Amino acid sequence: MKKVKTGLDALVNSANLQNSFKGNVALLCHNASVDSTCTHASIRFKELFGNRFVKLFGPQHGFNTDAQDNMIETNHCVHSYFNIPVYSLYSETRIPTDEMLEGINYLFVDLQDVGCRMYTYIYTLTLLLEKCSKKDIEIVVLDRPNPINGIDIEGNILDLEFESFIGRHPIPVRHGMTIGEVALMHQKFWAKEKTKLKIIKMQNWERGMYFEDTQLPWLLPSPNIARAESALTFPAIVLFEGTLLSEGRGTTQPLEIVGHPKIEPFSLANNLKNSLKTSNLEGFVLRPITFTPTFDKHQEKTCGGIQVHVTNRKTYKPWRVGQFLLRELYHYLGCEFKWRQPPFEYNYIKQPIDIINGTDRLRHWVENKEPIEALNGFENLEEYQWQLNEIKLY
Repeated sequence: MKKVKTGLDALVNSANLQNSFKGNVALLCHNASVDSTCTHASIRFKELFGNRFVKLFGPQHGFNTDAQDNMIETNHCVHSYFNIPVYSLYSETRIPTDEMLEGINYLFVDLQDVGCRMYTYIYTLTLLLEKCSKKDIEIVVLDRPNPINGIDIEGNILDLEFESFIGRHPIPVRHGMTIGEVALMHQKFWAKEKTKLKIIKMQNWERGMYFEDTQLPWLLPSPNIARAESALTFPAIVLFEGTLLSEGRGTTQPLEIVGHPKIEPFSLANNLKNSLKTSNLEGFVLRPITFTPTFDKHQEKTCGGIQVHVTNRKTYKPWRVGQFLLRELYHYLGCEFKWRQPPFEYNYIKQPIDIINGTDRLRHWVENKEPIEALNGFENLEEYQWQLNEIKLY
């Protein structure tokens, strides 16, 4: 396979593309916004556009990608090196203000997504598109790989009654889109008004690729996705953000592990092994572990739990694995299991697990210990698959 070139690489390597942008430019980016040489997009933009590079924007976790968890906001500032404003779109607002957008002709978006509905960068993008629909600003998306491939889709479609900043649109948990395709999906199916939009496509990316196939460097797109492998376990373990079990924040394996101080890990692993025999789930193993979070849930307390190791990416179904683990741990822990309570992602009423799931029906599935086969009824993906086929870039 040839090495993938991102939208940023395509821009850096094309004088014709660069010359097509005549006015002032701004850039929405984060830690993982690098080209194939690991040079950050902001450095490239200064080289390409000079004094016409006038503003920076950062999504959740900040331009520096150092802020933890949900509802931990980052501040606006002036960049110490570039001496231009850095506006946070996870601050007192998730929508850029008119003042933030003044003097911009082109706003470039270069964000590494993880291919999962609960990851907020795609909503920062769609809110930006909606804000700019009445402005003479072109949104230019520098496309990047979906790290868990662009073929497999999985999970329930979001019920808009549970809309939040971790779920704004009717898409499944594993959505199968690149971030450029999310922009196109928004404009074709969700937007009330169209926005000036340009996608700078990748080169050599194929829909069946996982991130390891791209030959690109992996840099953490958020503080707890330090490895490309974590993107594969994220759609499963992120569910535990809706509980008081640890999803590994404060360890070196976040969003790959789950645990609780009351769990004996080998007993749990044996229990899960027996349940898995009738689950039809495959492509992974569950390893008993002990860990001590240095911050977040159960800080400085020893937790027993399991780590998810993906052994076959083709047969592994992360959404189903996550629901299975949630169901089993709910009943294994009994009264020690607790659902997290509001607020969560700026919703002060609904249960966090229902916001994460995009429905309350899955919580009932867990509590009632319904069979794995019942999950089939949650996946009604035909219309979404048709929509995806309509906007595919690759």
